[in-house]
Amino acid sequence: MGAALWGVTAWLLLRTEVPALDLPRLDPADFFPAAELERIRDFRTLTRWLWVASTLIELGVLALLAWRGRALAAGVRSVLRLTPSARVRCGAGVAACCSLAVWLATLPVGAVAHWWYRRYGLTEQGYAAWLGDRALSLAVTTVVVVLAVAGAVYLAVRLGRRWWLAGSVAIAALGVLVVLAQPLVIEPLFNRYTPIGDRGLALRIEALGDRLGVGVESVDVSDASRRTTAANARVTGIGPTRHVVLYDTLLDGRFSEREILWVSAHELAHVARNHVWKGVAWFALLAIPGLALIAWVTERRGGLRDPALVPLALACAFALSVLTLPVQNSISRRYEAEADWLALRATADAESASTTQRRFALTGLIDPDPPAWARIVLATHPTTLQRIEMARIFEGR
Repeated sequence: MGAALWGVTAWLLLRTEVPALDLPRLDPADFFPAAELERIRDFRTLTRWLWVASTLIELGVLALLAWRGRALAAGVRSVLRLTPSARVRCGAGVAACCSLAVWLATLPVGAVAHWWYRRYGLTEQGYAAWLGDRALSLAVTTVVVVLAVAGAVYLAVRLGRRWWLAGSVAIAALGVLVVLAQPLVIEPLFNRYTPIGDRGLALRIEALGDRLGVGVESVDVSDASRRTTAANARVTGIGPTRHVVLYDTLLDGRFSEREILWVSAHELAHVARNHVWKGVAWFALLAIPGLALIAWVTERRGGLRDPALVPLALACAFALSVLTLPVQNSISRRYEAEADWLALRATADAESASTTQRRFALTGLIDPDPPAWARIVLATHPTTLQRIEMARIFEGR
């Protein structure tokens, strides 16, 4: 019964408004100069290898900490002067240590990546500012991890081996909390927002929102150029706090007003189709079998009520997140395609959709036709060529 309910829920979440399209196979050479394609592929080749290196390092660090879990838990108890009964606090301390260890171990890879982005002009941020951002990200990540682990250990102590059933509900609640906190607490830590100066553009974006059935309270500009030269936009907030955020790099003259409107329509379409909340639902759905597997693995060594097994649980969670990346990104690509299709319907501007994708690829060094493995494992969006193909089909209709 539970499996059937899970399957029906997944099927309902996968439904989109994109019609069945027979997308032709385009040649990237028809849209991009050969020199630019070579530059993009050179840039992306290293970034993919850096992702592989960072993933392997994180997995290796967590495996090492799982092996030395008892020593780590004993050290946390000693430093915090905890009694053996203080399992939740000990588990939280172990989780914080794991988060810090992973951050330190992957920091050199991140530094190489930052150097690579600076070399190709995708960021002008200095290394000190970059390190400050990384430290801030560590703090946010650690808070989330500690909350999740403390809750899991508490449930394991109270409920025994069936803790993952209540844990699935709790992890879904944590996902909702993060979504609610993102625009109000997390995002302001990293960026400053100012009202857009062009009131005419703001009114046209608000009109797009009305067309898509999405209320927009304001249109703001983010100081994204502090970190990147790539352009983007997003809609953040809920209900009366909802506002469209345009990166200042989108407004620096490289994109026309029609292209800016198309990007805004795409972001508003995500809201119209509740993609953020569907993402939370998917997070909860995937957490159910994930937590069940983590409970099964840890129970074989005494159960997660023992804080020494927290690193093992985190290692399992990270391994599962990597193994399910193809599924997660397939869902993301499906929703991104729907947002593209609704944006095309709202703007009736296939030409701007195509030119925007080409400009995104050139300014953000996005591979328009990546290797199959990278597309399946890493791509959260349809490829640039697939998005251009969709725009052409819409225009033909």
